[in-house]
Amino acid sequence: MGLPLISQGSRRPDQLIAVDLGGCQSKAVHVQRRGGGWALLNFALVEAPPPDKHRNPETLAEHFKAIVAALGNPKAKALVTAIGVEEAVLKQIELPMMASEDVRHMLKLNSKTYLQLDLPDHLFDCAYLPPRQATPAAPADGAKPASAGQQKFKVLVTGAPRKTVEAIQSAAKAAGLTAESIIPSMIGPSNAFEFVEPDSFHKEVVGLVDIGFKHSSIVILDAGEMLLNRVVHIGSEKITGSLAEAMGITLSEAEGIKVGMPSEVQPTLEAVIAPLGRELRASFDFFEHQQDKTIAQVFVSGGAARNEIIVQALQNMLMVPCRSWNPTKFVQMAVPADKQGEVEQFAPQLSVALGSAAASF
Repeated sequence: MGLPLISQGSRRPDQLIAVDLGGCQSKAVHVQRRGGGWALLNFALVEAPPPDKHRNPETLAEHFKAIVAALGNPKAKALVTAIGVEEAVLKQIELPMMASEDVRHMLKLNSKTYLQLDLPDHLFDCAYLPPRQATPAAPADGAKPASAGQQKFKVLVTGAPRKTVEAIQSAAKAAGLTAESIIPSMIGPSNAFEFVEPDSFHKEVVGLVDIGFKHSSIVILDAGEMLLNRVVHIGSEKITGSLAEAMGITLSEAEGIKVGMPSEVQPTLEAVIAPLGRELRASFDFFEHQQDKTIAQVFVSGGAARNEIIVQALQNMLMVPCRSWNPTKFVQMAVPADKQGEVEQFAPQLSVALGSAAASF
């Protein structure tokens, strides 16, 4: 599922760098076409710029340079950037079939009517979703078939502030890179999941939960179709903060305990994860009531997915099988020898970056 806010056309580079611009860390991958698939040549987690300067073009250019250095200064110049839910809007609407440029122009003129959001000075993109039935159902006796102009189709729409898009383009150029595309981060896990778990993607109703630093995203797929996406304002930052407050310790100590000694603080950790579990359960209940379908499995990504107790606590609260997943399984492994032991450890944090790379390839 490719939905870039900008794109350099139909050309597809043989190598690219995909960056998930995070609130605490940016996650980056260097990917190359290889045979009929892709190879992961390197990955890096780099501290994000300060929140008050994170979209300053000069600061962002230095950040891109630091990412390139952390990836071993590859020759790849094509850059794919995923921006988070604080900036990128992702909505599904219904429209008659029309040219993409007409949809973008229509959203620019009146976003509130179609998206229920007033988004001045935003850039938009869209993708018509293929109908689930290959042929339309026959009209009832005596009814006239709908004309092409009357028929509506599902359209996935994204938007982001123009200043954000232009800052990324400018920073990429200053860092010696070419901004191939800018993609909403919420699409990333779905893209990677399609390759890693094709049976579940194409045949089941599944929930994808990505636990970010400040926010968590929820996507519900039914046989590959995105039927619900939502943002929850609870992420790893709040989980760590609640753990620190409950135990009377510092944030750094709480983070170390959360990652390194989870079994020793299991009751406390289960308590602080409960607000996220309630928000997820509310979203699942809404979906199941509206669609009359049951979610078969939940797949969890993000840094918190590395903690088995967190994943198990979510499963207990959601009453749905939950597990973390490895988005690197669909790429050939070609990372430097000194990083091979770290790939599996950090894999849950690379779902957005790898999924964004897959969209561009």
